[in-house]
Amino acid sequence: MLSQVYRSGFQPFNQRVLPWVQNTAVSRSHYIQPSAIRHVRSWSNIPFITVPLSRAHGKSFAHRSELKHAKRIVVKLGSAVVTRGDECGLALGRLASIVEQVSVLQNQGREMMLVTSGAVAFGKQRLRHEILLSQSVRQALHSGQNQLKEMAIPVLEARACAAAGQSGLMALYEAMFTQYSICAAQILVTNLDFHDEQKRRNLNGTLHELLRMNIVPIVNTNDAVVPPAEPNSDLQGVISVKDNDSLAARLAVEMKTDLLIVLSDVEGLFDSPPGSDDAKLIDIFYPGDQQSVTFGTKSRVGMGGMEAKVKAALWALQGGTSVVIANGTHPKVSGHVITDIVEGKKVGTFFSEVKPAGPTVEQQGEMARSGGRMLATLEPEQRAEIIHHLADLLTDQRDEILLANKKDLEEAEGRLAAPLLKRLSLSTSKLNSLAIGLRQIATSSQDSVGRVLRRTRIAKDLELEQVTVPIGVLLVIFESRPDCLPQVAALAIASGNGLLLKGGKEASHSNRILHLLTQEALSIHGVKEAVQLVNSREEVEDLCRLDKMIDLIIPRGSSQLVRDIQKAAKGIPVMGHSEGICHMYVDSEASVDKVTRLVRDSKCEYPAACNALETLLIHRDLLRTPLFDQIIDMLRVEQVKIHAGPKFASYLTFSPSEVKSLRTEYGDLELCIEVVDSVQEAIDHIHKYGSSHTDVIITENEKTAEFFLQHVDSACVFWNASTRFSDGYRFGLGAEVGISTSRIHARGPVGLEGLLTTKWLLRGQDHVVSDFSEHGRLKYLHETLPVPQRNIN
Repeated sequence: MLSQVYRSGFQPFNQRVLPWVQNTAVSRSHYIQPSAIRHVRSWSNIPFITVPLSRAHGKSFAHRSELKHAKRIVVKLGSAVVTRGDECGLALGRLASIVEQVSVLQNQGREMMLVTSGAVAFGKQRLRHEILLSQSVRQALHSGQNQLKEMAIPVLEARACAAAGQSGLMALYEAMFTQYSICAAQILVTNLDFHDEQKRRNLNGTLHELLRMNIVPIVNTNDAVVPPAEPNSDLQGVISVKDNDSLAARLAVEMKTDLLIVLSDVEGLFDSPPGSDDAKLIDIFYPGDQQSVTFGTKSRVGMGGMEAKVKAALWALQGGTSVVIANGTHPKVSGHVITDIVEGKKVGTFFSEVKPAGPTVEQQGEMARSGGRMLATLEPEQRAEIIHHLADLLTDQRDEILLANKKDLEEAEGRLAAPLLKRLSLSTSKLNSLAIGLRQIATSSQDSVGRVLRRTRIAKDLELEQVTVPIGVLLVIFESRPDCLPQVAALAIASGNGLLLKGGKEASHSNRILHLLTQEALSIHGVKEAVQLVNSREEVEDLCRLDKMIDLIIPRGSSQLVRDIQKAAKGIPVMGHSEGICHMYVDSEASVDKVTRLVRDSKCEYPAACNALETLLIHRDLLRTPLFDQIIDMLRVEQVKIHAGPKFASYLTFSPSEVKSLRTEYGDLELCIEVVDSVQEAIDHIHKYGSSHTDVIITENEKTAEFFLQHVDSACVFWNASTRFSDGYRFGLGAEVGISTSRIHARGPVGLEGLLTTKWLLRGQDHVVSDFSEHGRLKYLHETLPVPQRNIN
């Protein structure tokens, strides 16, 4: 049975500030103990948030990341969200998705309220059907079937449509929420109801009682009897309920709601009307910014436009309620838009009273783009000079860098595993090695950007060149590796690319000083803004959506980080590897003196590295030989845990623990050992279970070695060398931005060359294509011209 409450009210406002915002005796904090969060059914694949839900007293959330703490939430569904494109009838699939998301949040222990449009559209559909049926019956009786095509639908009055549609709309909501064992209740109000103090108290009490009983209130203006809005009645600190936007804002503030989500048919608030050439989505909107915004027309249906939504949002924000305006109609996002907002993802426009101290990530992207283009126009000697200066700063400012790094290590103690602490740590020797690597990059960068790769004479006085150019703006995301920052920055500078850096918070002190030194070096030629460090609370997933600002993403970190980025990146290429499952095959003709040294170095020198050995393949003929015993004894001394592959386990009476998966990157002192019968079987195993990173053969047979080198399809394939050589510095690249296992232009350790692409330059003298037609005056020559020699010094 539906609970219907008509024309009820709330507690009063004063003329300027809400009394409960000033009244410290009234707490707006809603906190749920983790144990109190109810069990959530497995009917949805939307992730559940199990963090405590808490609120600061009387203040809106300052950052999106805090939205996950919202307990009491109002979701306003605009007419464009609820109705179909023909404005006659409801968008049932969209509504079902919204109800599912609201149910998920309700079952997480939150208190959800809906402010919904749709009664007019639902009623219009019903009345049109009734009128058509009535007309068809009358005309069939009096005029015959031949005149049915001439029937006209009269213009339907909105109040009548609302009266006909309210019950059906609520019945639909009730049926949908019932699927998730949630009860819903309808409440209809008008603006006049808010002028009666007693009615406002009644409504306040009713809503609190419904929320206490875990019921979702569904609120709407009573459009069947609603009078015209009173002009300028909201200029006295109390917003007039003119439409569902103002109703949602008023409801949100008076119910001390943590979050108001306004769903419309646009992505959010733009700095100019959506669809115009220069329109940009505003990620965060601050009070006072409305002067810089031009509002367009209102939505295709409904009472309000974006201007009304912004007005309502700012009013709610002033009352202590956070607001997000987002698109609830887009088929790719509507299925998770509400839960994404609550999880703090960058969706729509977030209204905040707290302006960040620095630029937004969008502004940083624009600065990196502009700075990168200026960087690319510098002479090669100038870019090299910047890198040399950065190398000098790493050694000159050694004490300051190590002091900042010490702070990071102290804060990470007890929170990070030993391998990660080792990655986080900087030392004098590391800084010296970094400086040496940067100077190598500076030397190799002398002839990188603008290098001519190909010259062709198309025709007389028509010559074509292919030259190297920067890719554009790079986003490099790295974990626990502050030494990565100057390496990547130097490569970006050498290649003329703009750079956005997102480091792990565990290295924040180190990253900050290293970035300051990088910008100091860039300043000597006026390109300080080309390298930006993202310090805002941007989630990695949100950064991966900036497809208009970022041209290439390069992740540096765990395999999980790389997989997450590859999944999150939409429209932006990702260069990297998700796993480093490196193999070493010990051939039957391997040297006894070489095997143990190579296995030890590959596995034990730095087991957390992506180029560390993970699977050792041994030729069957070596089992139960002194060489095999030496390998096992060495691994035991080094405290390496051995996992037996299926075939290896079958040869042993008492075998080590059998491997759970042959496709495992351990990242620790653990190693899988498997037996193969030939080099071909070793290659087949690598192709099936490897990650195309680095694979090695140990043999004295040159023919077998060359067969292995030519047939293994990995980024790096070695003969009688440690897997640990798979590194940009060891390859002589100076440094690397990462190791790529993708089959793109750059594979393996990616240095300077991998950060360049090409463009074509055509120089002519009034040439037109028609001159080269069958009867034209010119003929194609397509002559290959000599390419200027590269300056290797």
